[in-house]
Amino acid sequence: MTQKTNKLLLISILAITISSVNQWSDLPIGNTLFWWIINSIIIFSFFRSKNKYYDHSNDSNITTLKWYIFWNLICIIRGCFVADNYWEWKNLIGTSLVMMLPLSIYVSTNPNLVQKITSFWLKYALPLFVLIFPFLQGEAIGRYLIPVSFILLFLPCFTTKWKIFLLLIALFVITSYLGARSNIIKFGVTILIGLLYYLRKFISVKLINFLRFILLLLPLIAVMLAVANVFNIFQIGDYLSGDYSTTTTVNGQSDDENLIVDTRTFLYLDVINSAQKYNYSWFGRTPARGNESTFFEFSVANDYTYPSNERYSNEVSILNIFTWTGLVGVILYFFVFFHSSYLAIKKSKNNFMPLIGLYVAFRWCYSWVEDFNRIDLSNLYLWITIGICYSKAFREKTDQEIKNWANGIVNFSARKLYLKQNKIATGNG
Repeated sequence: MTQKTNKLLLISILAITISSVNQWSDLPIGNTLFWWIINSIIIFSFFRSKNKYYDHSNDSNITTLKWYIFWNLICIIRGCFVADNYWEWKNLIGTSLVMMLPLSIYVSTNPNLVQKITSFWLKYALPLFVLIFPFLQGEAIGRYLIPVSFILLFLPCFTTKWKIFLLLIALFVITSYLGARSNIIKFGVTILIGLLYYLRKFISVKLINFLRFILLLLPLIAVMLAVANVFNIFQIGDYLSGDYSTTTTVNGQSDDENLIVDTRTFLYLDVINSAQKYNYSWFGRTPARGNESTFFEFSVANDYTYPSNERYSNEVSILNIFTWTGLVGVILYFFVFFHSSYLAIKKSKNNFMPLIGLYVAFRWCYSWVEDFNRIDLSNLYLWITIGICYSKAFREKTDQEIKNWANGIVNFSARKLYLKQNKIATGNG
């Protein structure tokens, strides 16, 4: 393993940053083939880094993740026998790359590398944001600045100057486009969880673990209540009074948007009905196929066969996982969140890790609401936080060591001190 792999990992972060907002940019870069190549290199760099950066003492901890990746591979191989036209092969290739993103675990269990990657993003990608900001539309702002939400989980670690700076960025994201509810929720939650550190004397590990169980079980309870026609959380507008609309501006055009409108129930109905109709509930339809939809229609002006009533992916992460990998995949995905959050909360020596575990449990819960399945910063930093939970090196740090590590993200001098204290050669990442 050489410095080339190290540099490749860092360049990959910049590539993922651009791809995260490409869809909402007035200056889109590349085409499908271009991003397939880039994403393939990114996944390869994560896998290749295993020999240098991964601590094999974590092997017993990541068993659940290995089973999840293995099942994804099985579904990808099955997809090769299912795909029979241009669009299905196209979806199989693109989705397979997304399904291999958990391989970033070999990077994210390494504290030094997580620090270096995030610091690199802060040094180069954050200033770049100022230049490309005029060309970004809608929710692109929050998607670009996702690493800041990750840093906010360690908010108490920083100086007052950095705390104010990070909170101002979060405020900018939240107020820049109110129609991007997901950005508001993700940044808001990370701030709240980060601030919980100040209440550590009043919040026991048992309480945090109880909140973790609530977040892990809440989606299942919500689905059962909706099926029983008792309460549908996506139709919260039916239970509230008042005006929750706002005016948003995209591409210079203003539009009124209802912030609590139900945009999810019909997706669940489509996915469940399609699975029942074609009998793929347990093992999925493979990443080559999507779900039949009664709410969307597509037409393509070329000679390729395109199923006009099939959506290859939805806005809700768990629905895609169910469609591509079935209930088996959903169960394995659940245990990744269950086990990683358990390790962070119950098997750590500092007060930061239980909060990271709580955030991971929140992301499981939120995967039933949104979280697009794509190679972007949001998904990358999801797997980074999961990797942190699995990592013995992170869980065995003291509070002060976590603070030193976090300050190394935003301050080069602090980073050099951290590397010296941990006897890590700067050149080796």
